[in-house]
Amino acid sequence: MNIDFSKYADGLVPAIVQDAATRNVLMLGFMNAEAIELTESTSRVTFFSRSKQRLWIKGETSGNFLEVVSITPDCDNDTLLIKARTNGPVCHTGSQTCFGDVDRSLAFLAELESVIASRMTEPAEGSYVSKLYAKGLNKIAQKVGEEAVETVIAAKDDDLDAFKNEAADLLFHYLVLLRVKGVDLGEVVSVLKERKR
Repeated sequence: MNIDFSKYADGLVPAIVQDAATRNVLMLGFMNAEAIELTESTSRVTFFSRSKQRLWIKGETSGNFLEVVSITPDCDNDTLLIKARTNGPVCHTGSQTCFGDVDRSLAFLAELESVIASRMTEPAEGSYVSKLYAKGLNKIAQKVGEEAVETVIAAKDDDLDAFKNEAADLLFHYLVLLRVKGVDLGEVVSVLKERKR
């Protein structure tokens, strides 16, 4: 990256941090060359604090670090977009973002995907996902089919709660199937976005 630090009088560039899973904007900080270098080498977002006049790793006090997924400069090379994974509230107020709490629906799906993945790589006693995963791809695919049929049947009735429950079962098993195939929900959403064009 060839960042232009000369645009702003203090020699810093703004860095917008976005949740890599939910795409929610988490916070804005400022970086100098050393902060960028440290962020790249440690994969933890590091800023230059204008009030303390020193480098600070986001999460160094709270433990809620921001793990870097990607760093992209804007078209003028004077602002950065950092996509990161979170492991707790980002704002010092306890909110998920520095812009207030946001709809956590997508964040919950990302967290659920993470739990599903961990139950496959590190089976837990009594875990439904671990047991289902042990039965193999065919059983998982069959389960998705069964849940799809049950959702369709529930849709034909007037019981909205039953329909929501069946739809939730279908979505859950679909996420399990995606993980077995090595695909995350974001990749499926990308296909839908491409179709929209």
